[in-house]
Amino acid sequence: MPALGPAAARLVAEHVDFAFSPGPPLFSDLSLSIGAERVGLVGANGTGKSTLLRLLRGELRPTAGGIGRHGRLLYLAQRSDPDATVAEALGVAGRLAALSRIEAGGTDPADFETLGTDGWDLPARMREALARAGVPGLETGRRLGSLSGGQATRVRLARVGLEAPDLLLLDEPSNDLDADGRSALYDLVRGWTGGLLVVSHDRALLALMDRILELSSLGLRSYGGNHAAYRAAKAAEVAAAERRLSDAEKEAGRTARAAQEARERAARRARTGKARADGSQAPMELAKMRRDADASRSRRQRLADRQAADTAEALDAARADLERRRTLALSLPPTGLPAGKLVLRLERVCAGWAGRPVLRDVSLTLTGPERVALTGPNGAGKSTLLAVAAGRLAPLGGTVQRGVPDIALLDQRLGDLRSGETVLQAFRRLNPDLTEHEARAALATFQFRNDAALAMVEELSGGQRLRAALAAVLTARHPPRFLLLDEPTNHLDLDSLDALEQALRGYDGALLVVSHDAEFLRAIGTTRELRLPPPTPPADSGSDAGCGGCPPSP
Repeated sequence: MPALGPAAARLVAEHVDFAFSPGPPLFSDLSLSIGAERVGLVGANGTGKSTLLRLLRGELRPTAGGIGRHGRLLYLAQRSDPDATVAEALGVAGRLAALSRIEAGGTDPADFETLGTDGWDLPARMREALARAGVPGLETGRRLGSLSGGQATRVRLARVGLEAPDLLLLDEPSNDLDADGRSALYDLVRGWTGGLLVVSHDRALLALMDRILELSSLGLRSYGGNHAAYRAAKAAEVAAAERRLSDAEKEAGRTARAAQEARERAARRARTGKARADGSQAPMELAKMRRDADASRSRRQRLADRQAADTAEALDAARADLERRRTLALSLPPTGLPAGKLVLRLERVCAGWAGRPVLRDVSLTLTGPERVALTGPNGAGKSTLLAVAAGRLAPLGGTVQRGVPDIALLDQRLGDLRSGETVLQAFRRLNPDLTEHEARAALATFQFRNDAALAMVEELSGGQRLRAALAAVLTARHPPRFLLLDEPTNHLDLDSLDALEQALRGYDGALLVVSHDAEFLRAIGTTRELRLPPPTPPADSGSDAGCGGCPPSP
């Protein structure tokens, strides 16, 4: 597609319908238009945000309606293929291969056509783009699966600088990025002059938007301004819905009182009419009086019934409207962790995988209901430290002391949830002492109500999987006194994120949390930070000295 320039770029969807076959419609009569502006797309997990991006880029075809793309478009998906190479992630594998054959003396016209007129300096431009993205020196053939999540995300973001598209679609781009990576992403967005549509729950990123689109079961709604303006508008909507419910409840009360008064008046008239029928009236006259009274009572009853039905319908609509607008609310049972109880002690711990150290000489003591933020750049070993603290990984050196037996770890892969199980089955496997009724009640608090609890684990979105894992851990009969969370905000929608923050603020156990979301760490009240240093290159064997018995790097 020819380059139009950022100002002329436009992405348009008109009256789009879409459904996965077989299945109910996901979108119906959906329309949007995005020009040279920064637009955030938000909505509850499972509403189809990622699917909408796939439709807009042309990966999926709508069942009705049309989509127009004016300008060069680049789409970066939420997850990368771990088997893809750096070159493939940058979209240049074919052109690099063609350049290599040409430089080796090849004369195939197809290679020259693939390379294009701007391909001769491609290796230099690729190295420059990777350096700007914070991952310099990566080999083009290296697999993304060998990189940390943040490094893989940086590689994919490097493609933006390499291609310079007019329209950019990003799906949760800040997931897995460390603080430096997020800062680079925010700088990219601040300077963006083309069209940008980003699916994200990252509040710092959404603060940079010009407009917010909210996708729900009711369709797509636009809110002017950034995340703060969007939240203010949502709060105003909830307040208005609460007023409508209050008015509907008052009207229902007035209608009920009026109906009761009407019944009492009718009963009094009936008693009065019976008293007047003293036998002096003719039978035909008495019959007519009874028919007239019955007809009058019937008319009044029909009117009262209609008024009651209208009032009940309005009341139900007001309740449903408020329920739809209210956010998820979570409350956690107390753990009873004493203030002076030793929870965890690490002394000069070294740890890694396959015998290769990642952590070196790390010490930490956590006592009582402390809240510790574990931070550091991608690849520093934060997830490794959580695995050691939880007892899932034995250290290579140093000592580990756990002072409480009830420890729960939610890792990034949510490995405790298994494919082939429903959400309910996974919950009951992880909480065998709870009845099905108790399990369903617990899942309902995490928005897995009725048939939603029977959804298959492999069919859940990233945010839904995290909510299911949180439900299994946090609503156990005996909740853990030590909770370890590895990037818990990844994939959560904004309402679920708010609810998680509220729940963790009320949690009385100990917390060790890996997160690059500074706002989240402030919201849950972390009291101190353990920052891990950047990873040591494997070739630097001299860094092993003084590592508490950790073996030297190979």
